[in-house]
Amino acid sequence: MNGRYQVSRLCTALGVSRSGYYGWRQRRHAPCRRQRENAVLRVRIREEFEHSRRTYGSPRLARALRVGRHRVARLMRQERIWARQQSKFRVVTTDSRHNHTIAPNRLPEVKVNRCDQAWVTDATALLTAEGWLFVVAVLDLYSRRIVGWAMAAYLDADLAVGALKMALAERRPATALIVHSDRGSQFASHAYRAILHEHNLVASMSRQGNCYDNAFIESFWSSLKYELAYRQRFTSRAAARTAVFDYIEAFYNRTRLHSSLGYLSPVQFESNQ
Repeated sequence: MNGRYQVSRLCTALGVSRSGYYGWRQRRHAPCRRQRENAVLRVRIREEFEHSRRTYGSPRLARALRVGRHRVARLMRQERIWARQQSKFRVVTTDSRHNHTIAPNRLPEVKVNRCDQAWVTDATALLTAEGWLFVVAVLDLYSRRIVGWAMAAYLDADLAVGALKMALAERRPATALIVHSDRGSQFASHAYRAILHEHNLVASMSRQGNCYDNAFIESFWSSLKYELAYRQRFTSRAAARTAVFDYIEAFYNRTRLHSSLGYLSPVQFESNQ
């Protein structure tokens, strides 16, 4: 029975077969093609999001999955997937109150078209249960690859020198390479300038109070903090060191898609040159 009347009588009265009626009922409640595709895409979005260490937003997920960005963004909202969290801490790492020599900003004079033509370097701090861990990184301006870094409980010239020495050992660049930094005392120190001079490197520094002159390394710090530091609590400096090493070498340099590199990782981009 269907309500007050038998299905067979209703079908006869309407001139349709019983099989046709039941087929229509099944199709009416079945998901359409778009719904089925979205169900599959939801799974793929979740898998790719986890593969990105829960860091990719809709632009990178759309690129990785070769699907429209707006569609991915809509499904991410429905799945309650969010890539970024807000900053909780901020510490100033630039102390420009010193009497050391200040280099001019040479980056505007250079059209960067190859690796090891210009490096940018800067320092940041990560909060741990044991106190701050300071990190200095060196980034190749052409490939966006982190080519050197150093970490310690204190920010000084030795830390900046350590990161630069690692970059030099890894890359062995030709002379006239520009190394750009802010005006912090660690980058203007005698020890740091001695390393630059020893390897025939050209010093370059941002204008006073202008963070945009070193925007590329600032962008890296933003990625590291939003994609790593703000997502967990470091129980020790050693734990933070391990996490930063893993982020740089296993993820940022080798896996993470960079929109400025045509959605390639820095290692992939360099291998294509």
